[in-house]
Amino acid sequence: MSSHRRRSRTDIDTHQPTYTLGKGLQSEFDGALRDWLVNDKVRRLWARDSTLWSGSDEAKWLGWLDITERQLARLDVFDDFAADVRDGGFTHVLLLGMGGSSLCPEVLSETFGQPACISHQPRLYVLDSTDPAQVKAFEDNIDPAKTLFIVSSKSGSTLEPNIFKQYFFERLEQSLGKGKAGAHFAAVTDPCSKLEEAARRDGFRHIFHGDPSIGGRYSALSHFGMIPATAMGIDVRRLLDRAGEMAIACSPRLPVEQNPGLVLGLILGAAAKAGRDKLTLIASPGLYDLGAWLEQLLAESTGKQGRGIIPVDREPLGSPEDYGNDRVFAYLSLEGQTDAQQDAAIETLEKAGQPVVRLNLRDAYDLGAQFFLWEIATAVAGSVLGINPFDQPDVEASKIVTRTMTEQYESSGSLPVETAFARFDSMAFFADDTNAAALQASGGTTPTGLIKAHLSRLGEGDYFALLGYVEMRPEHELILEGIRRVVRDSKKVATCAGFGPRFLHSTGQAYKGGPNSGVFLQITCDDATDLEAPGRKYTFGVVKAAQASGDFQVLGERGRRALRIHLNGDATTALGRLEEVILEALG
Repeated sequence: MSSHRRRSRTDIDTHQPTYTLGKGLQSEFDGALRDWLVNDKVRRLWARDSTLWSGSDEAKWLGWLDITERQLARLDVFDDFAADVRDGGFTHVLLLGMGGSSLCPEVLSETFGQPACISHQPRLYVLDSTDPAQVKAFEDNIDPAKTLFIVSSKSGSTLEPNIFKQYFFERLEQSLGKGKAGAHFAAVTDPCSKLEEAARRDGFRHIFHGDPSIGGRYSALSHFGMIPATAMGIDVRRLLDRAGEMAIACSPRLPVEQNPGLVLGLILGAAAKAGRDKLTLIASPGLYDLGAWLEQLLAESTGKQGRGIIPVDREPLGSPEDYGNDRVFAYLSLEGQTDAQQDAAIETLEKAGQPVVRLNLRDAYDLGAQFFLWEIATAVAGSVLGINPFDQPDVEASKIVTRTMTEQYESSGSLPVETAFARFDSMAFFADDTNAAALQASGGTTPTGLIKAHLSRLGEGDYFALLGYVEMRPEHELILEGIRRVVRDSKKVATCAGFGPRFLHSTGQAYKGGPNSGVFLQITCDDATDLEAPGRKYTFGVVKAAQASGDFQVLGERGRRALRIHLNGDATTALGRLEEVILEALG
């Protein structure tokens, strides 16, 4: 095993990844590094040469390369907005978005906590779920009359932000009076989008433009990330300065072996080509939410054409014997907030020969540098894998099916009928014909038997993904974590978990378009309460059901091993029962 520590002679030594790869992967990495050096690929990346990837439209999606410079040139925009939010009497900011427009703000909110205690800025919340219980929980946690709502959508036509906006806009009009709600709203969207048209019509307080040359998941340092950061009182100049340092380090100015973004990207790409395509993310407690942003960036960018990197976030740490030979571990540590158990576990994995990459953050403001680092690394990994890292064809496929179903509901008042192939008191089992036949052929006639048959399809190099269309709350996360742990320990496979519909705009791309190595368990449940979507026949519960059905349909069309279990009754109780059944199935 060989260990390499690459350091530049710049101010950002702490941003340089350190890594232990092992002999085989080190050789793959060295070959990729020589290729980038000999063929001058770092310069070509910055010159926006699309032939580094598929040679199609990549060049038009590289506006994020110089976004830091452009943002630093307009700091007055952020200063003016911060003053307006502070002086507006707002106690909360609620961001309404999905995917690329919501994950970076969520990471900033969770990582920085509440700088408002110093800056007197309001608390930032992020809503990115159509689960009616979750929407209602956010509504109950704020005072709408003292809340600034930021509607964030690049295209302006994304279903979820639009119905969120209409829901809260109508609530405010009812309480404040006609024509007064707009003063509580701001929009972040690309120029001339449908959202901008609606914002102007409804008299929004602010309209901020995104950059059409930056895709949603690469937009953290654009207005989609920096406007919410400003609203919650973060020092945006400092965040952008850190990103600017990293941009310089990743530019052609430094030798390729000292380029942190290139080094990280080549490790990820070379590892995936060598079969280590499960990137397991371990983060200090203060950085625990960064993985949510990394999941989307990596999975949606690389998971296509049957290849890709599967990010594994928030999986409980195990012993070396719990892991196969398909992993790379990325350890993101925050100085002053490291966890002794994590440190020990990572050292043990290194000694056992697992590839480990370490990234150190001095403080929360180093998130700016990390955003840029991982964007470069993802673009580089996409080049190594030979794919276009800036499109998301299979995300669009799910959106189309969902839109068809909601339109059908608008015209007929019902969603397409789905028939369970097995039904029990508290659970109903659904699958496409191929999957249903495979599970029934195994002889499973009980919930335990069917789940055992489904999990028996996990083999070496596979991963298990829980797709939970339930409210995202600590109790539910804890149950899913327990299920992941027992599946990982029993089957020695990587495990993932996501809450719908948010993962549709994130890992959903890799699940459908990446390597066909996933075994999926989709979980749906009864909604204890529902909420109307203003101006529509459908409700939030109907939208969530359509999204789950659309997701499941496309998984089947892509030939994925997928099973859906619908839980009856109280969601928390039913999830607990499901965990018990899975434990029984695995013995």
